[in-house]
Amino acid sequence: MLSIIAITLILGALVGFLAGLLGIGGGLVVVPALVILLPLFNIVPAEQAILIAIATSLASIIITATSSVYAHHRWGNVPWSIAGAVMLGAAIGAWCVGYLAHHISGALLKDIFGAAVLLLALRMLGSRSAVGKRSLPKGPILAAVSALLGGLASLLGIGGGALFVPVLNYFSVDMRRAIGCAAASGIAIAVFGTLGYVIAGWQHYQLSDGFIGYIYLPALLGIVSTSVFTAPVGAKLAQRLPVLMIKRVFGVFLLLVGARMILS
Repeated sequence: MLSIIAITLILGALVGFLAGLLGIGGGLVVVPALVILLPLFNIVPAEQAILIAIATSLASIIITATSSVYAHHRWGNVPWSIAGAVMLGAAIGAWCVGYLAHHISGALLKDIFGAAVLLLALRMLGSRSAVGKRSLPKGPILAAVSALLGGLASLLGIGGGALFVPVLNYFSVDMRRAIGCAAASGIAIAVFGTLGYVIAGWQHYQLSDGFIGYIYLPALLGIVSTSVFTAPVGAKLAQRLPVLMIKRVFGVFLLLVGARMILS
């Protein structure tokens, strides 16, 4: 347990920085790392590690995304005029999927995770402009799209950034505001997705073993203890970097993570 906490303290520092810089919530780093660490330290069998990793990742995003949103709000990067509809839809999708995810096999979850991330990476790297040219859907349509994205994000434990940033950017929202809005959606996804995973896993794992539902508490503690401090640093850097450079960095990061999950 102490080894897990020590490793996740370092992991949390990276997660927080990337959450602030790219609005990704941290799951793209946390999930692959915990899939390796949990069986390595004999905490859960390998076939169960993906579900525990996803649930723990979502729980950590509650803290990380909140810190990131606060920093982006101070820089004026959270478009609250559209964030409400996005957060509502994301919350509904995350709740539904978080409660049902334990019915899906771990191997299938891993492949879905990798394929979704690779597709998003190719979309980001193939773009030649800093912002898309399509108009943003209004009200209920935006909420429905957000519900689909929120459900997928909850299924994969990745918060909102990896899905919401490229989609919002495609619909004419500039990268910095897309990152800020995605960070806000990450809070909704994390809260409602986490509740679903706690309820679904309540009878499978015991608090005395370090679990609450499917969430492994020592890993959660390590991640949030450092991520809350490094998220504002990433948000400050996002304000200074050229927008198209942020988009390219985001795409390369997604490409590496997706390939790692599929080939593992």
